[in-house]
Amino acid sequence: MRVFTSIFHSPVFQSLWAMLILLFVLPFATHAAQAQSLGYEGPTGVFVTPLAYTSASPANGLGKPSVSYHFLAGGPVIGDFNTISVTEGFAKRFEFGYTSEVHAGADPDSLWKSDFSIVHGKATIVPENAGKTKWVPAIAVGGIFRANDNDAFDGVAGQTTKNIDIYVVATKVVTQISKKVPVLLNAGLRGTNASLWGLGGNAPDFSARGFGALAFVFTGPNKSTIIVGSEASQQPKQIKTGAGAALDIPTSEVYAVRFVPSPKHKLNIDAGVLHAGGNVSSLDVPLNLNARARVAFGISYGF
Repeated sequence: MRVFTSIFHSPVFQSLWAMLILLFVLPFATHAAQAQSLGYEGPTGVFVTPLAYTSASPANGLGKPSVSYHFLAGGPVIGDFNTISVTEGFAKRFEFGYTSEVHAGADPDSLWKSDFSIVHGKATIVPENAGKTKWVPAIAVGGIFRANDNDAFDGVAGQTTKNIDIYVVATKVVTQISKKVPVLLNAGLRGTNASLWGLGGNAPDFSARGFGALAFVFTGPNKSTIIVGSEASQQPKQIKTGAGAALDIPTSEVYAVRFVPSPKHKLNIDAGVLHAGGNVSSLDVPLNLNARARVAFGISYGF
């Protein structure tokens, strides 16, 4: 695993990866399609932020489950993470699920060393294009609860990363600009006490943070779908260190591409680059998270 991860961390690999994304996406700007996938923590979403859509289900019952696996090469400070998720839709408006996050390959002096569990739920309160309109976005509310990680942040014995996100999100696929290349717009507000989705531990207080995404939807060969875009998520400025450290956690950014090989199968393949933070200390003593240009992969399948 460490050899595998070190390749991802190299600047040469990251430059080649960015070039491959561009070469792969640009030739296929043809017809439009929409695809959904599970995000890193389990909700139907982009890579790390939720969409207002829910996992497929009939109007009066449970849908078939969707499952996913994600890998984040987080670097030598926060370590590497694997997530396995299962999400279930209900009555076309609801979803709930569970994710197991496994921390792997961390250096002995890494700040975070434990695994944790994630439970999530979401309800769409306004469906997209409600009232036979073409401009109303889908609007949903949801929550994400993280628990079972009782490892210590460096210098703070027993700090738990039990935390929660409560959010509202609006999503719209815009076809009025170009029917051949629809644009996916996503924006939301979350209340959270988690730093870097819990990967960085807890924030000192509960705060309101914004998030959003912009993506372009292309049709590739054999009716496949390619979605390329970016997302941003504000983070709480502080991490609860207990040592009075003055930190400045920046807004996290993800640049990603999603490939849906066929409309006949609910298979989604994701690849992205995460920019989470470098030196986050506002004092003379630096604290470098070394979490810039970190590569992540994901795969989702709906039964």
